[in-house]
Amino acid sequence: MLGLLLVGAGALCAASYLISPDAVRAQVLVELRAVTGLNPTLRGATSVTLFPTGSVSFDDVVLGEGNKPALTAERLTAQLRFFPLLAGRVEIANVSLTKPTIMVELQDNGSSNWSGLIDALARSQTSNPLRAAAFSEMRIKDGTVVVRNPARKLDETFSDVAFSLAWPSISKSFGATGQLVWHNEPLDVNFTLSDFAAALGGNRTGLKLRIGGKPIKTAFEGSISVKPTVKIEGNLSADAASLRYVLVWAGQKPLPGGGFGHFAIKAKADVVGSTIGLNNVNVDLDGNSAEGVLTFVTDGRQTLQGTLAFDKLDLTPYVSTVKLLTANQREWNNGPITLDGLTGTDFDLRLSAGNVTMADAKLGRTAIGANLRAGHLTVTIGEAQAYGGLIKGSVALAAFDQGIDLKSQLIFSDIDLESCLGQLFGLRRLEGKGNITFAVDGSGDSVFGVTQTLNGTASLTGHDGQLSGLDIEQLLRRLERRPLSGGGDFRNGRTPYDSLAVTLKIAQGKVTVDEVKVTGPAVELALAGSASIPQRELDLTGTASLVTADQAGTPAFALPFIVQGSWDDPIMLPDAEALIRRSGAAAPLLDAVRDRRARDAARSVIERLTGRSAGAVPASDQTPAATPK
Repeated sequence: MLGLLLVGAGALCAASYLISPDAVRAQVLVELRAVTGLNPTLRGATSVTLFPTGSVSFDDVVLGEGNKPALTAERLTAQLRFFPLLAGRVEIANVSLTKPTIMVELQDNGSSNWSGLIDALARSQTSNPLRAAAFSEMRIKDGTVVVRNPARKLDETFSDVAFSLAWPSISKSFGATGQLVWHNEPLDVNFTLSDFAAALGGNRTGLKLRIGGKPIKTAFEGSISVKPTVKIEGNLSADAASLRYVLVWAGQKPLPGGGFGHFAIKAKADVVGSTIGLNNVNVDLDGNSAEGVLTFVTDGRQTLQGTLAFDKLDLTPYVSTVKLLTANQREWNNGPITLDGLTGTDFDLRLSAGNVTMADAKLGRTAIGANLRAGHLTVTIGEAQAYGGLIKGSVALAAFDQGIDLKSQLIFSDIDLESCLGQLFGLRRLEGKGNITFAVDGSGDSVFGVTQTLNGTASLTGHDGQLSGLDIEQLLRRLERRPLSGGGDFRNGRTPYDSLAVTLKIAQGKVTVDEVKVTGPAVELALAGSASIPQRELDLTGTASLVTADQAGTPAFALPFIVQGSWDDPIMLPDAEALIRRSGAAAPLLDAVRDRRARDAARSVIERLTGRSAGAVPASDQTPAATPK
């Protein structure tokens, strides 16, 4: 064995003196041109090595014409087969490109700066007589691939490209396996064309593609053709630990809010031109699984359209960062609102779900439409079973430089008022079933800022409920009997009602209460006044009346009152003047305060209240009052 090696080495050493380097160089160029159909321009030095191994290297290689050639390489090296070289024949074993830069300039008509080179390569695959003996491997080391389309503002760079190309010499297939870096993330890529010649001619051929890396793993198996236009059909699958990270990695702006974590999809893909159609879609996002169809259009602005049906949909991750109130639940959140992530892609989606969870809210069957275009998001609620009733309407958000614009029109039908008003507005003192309608708009850079600019109208009707935290009937009964006895503690009671009607107008965050009527089995209330949405405060006046009097033949007791303070815990105060007037003993005291001529009547009231006789009035009281200076 050792002898054979020595003989081979000696023969190769002798061949290195017998074979002309210029002839080897010329033969290598002939074979390269014959196999690839390409005619590279050699602008640098050439080196030929025949011992101990045969190789030919060309420095500064250029492929293509013009100021931006299709390919430039620092060095092209052709390794020569050992045994044919012993016999004096030059045959290439493999070819490697060191630090190549591959430039792909795409045009909207489907052509590129590679179109002529691909045609030449296609001709070589069908007419090359040396094909059966040609080399079958090409390698790319430390390369860079640049893909550009000026019309669509596409400019992507793939660096650290290291690939091994299984060049078709005997079989028809073409394969590429290797690694590259895109947006600072390394990716493993495996690519196979079942019929390389058909692919070069733009005809249909089998395609397998696998891409794997930290951001995402994806696989496709199907077919591809490029004439008369790009058409791809097959099965697609993808999996990512974080869809949010994938979108940012791909160059999109970060999405607002939370969620968009684990993502997986399987679908039958149908790509025609710039339209990607996905049928039989099975998608999972943050544990929410859905079926449906999707269409992604990349012509101009990127647009996603589709219909998805969920069995269960948990929206909690997406609204988890939306805080309407501060931590103490007493004030509106003053943190900045940004919708930057909604400006990169448009979508028009139809979503349906059997059950929807959103933080503490539980919704039943729900159908919504979500439309995003140029940063304007509109969510249309076709129907949502919520709070024991139905919700219909729309919410629109639009981003601008200093914040957002908000427009909302919603109808809540036959809902549970306590749970609805409590979750939406922090009001938890109104129970019963009812309807709510409102149409509002506002703008600002925070929730608090939006409340300061709100305009619109709102109405509420309720039935068969109660006002919690206040027993108005008990209060009125006590004050009817003993007006000056004090209200006592009635803030833990309840006031039942049969019907409730509220009508509001909103201007720049200030609410004008046109009408509030509460009718119950024992009490009737009427209110008017104003409220501040930014400050969450009430300033109302009204009258509370007993439906029936304590004694037959007397009118029912009615008491004016005011409601002031925070709407989370308002204070209800009876009208002190009305109570004093109702008190037989204290009414003259009120008149005395207003009229000095009624001092005698006031003195009489004091005597009755204190038990002192009229003759015991102090001398100072018998002297006329001094004139104020």
